[in-house]
Amino acid sequence: MDATRKLFLVVIAAIEAATGLGLLLQPSVPFVLLLGLESATVEAIFVGRIAGAALLAIGVASWIARNDKVSHALLGLLVGILIYNTAVSILLVYAAAVLKMTGVLLWPTVALHALMAVWGGLLLRGISTETPLGDR
Repeated sequence: MDATRKLFLVVIAAIEAATGLGLLLQPSVPFVLLLGLESATVEAIFVGRIAGAALLAIGVASWIARNDKVSHALLGLLVGILIYNTAVSILLVYAAAVLKMTGVLLWPTVALHALMAVWGGLLLRGISTETPLGDR
């Protein structure tokens, strides 16, 4: 299970760090690709950059934790990643279905985040049967 967990964290690190850097440097590009927004307000661009910083932090944390053994900190990171991927999947579906905002990469991104949520959930399930965390 350690190799699968390491692969998951490396994939998360690569995807989220790259997306975070993209949002920090050129937030209008992901807005167009995901939501079809040709022009965004200065406030939306600012919030996009804040999201980029958060995604970069998730990517860096995942990279640093890739070789960690099971611990409360690793469990917290994995639960956080699960919540993030689940929420992003739901929010992007909402953007398409209710807000009528769709870009060329919206549905592939929904699928990717849903897949990562399932993979993360399976890893968490494996941790609960792998070893008790105890009072470390």
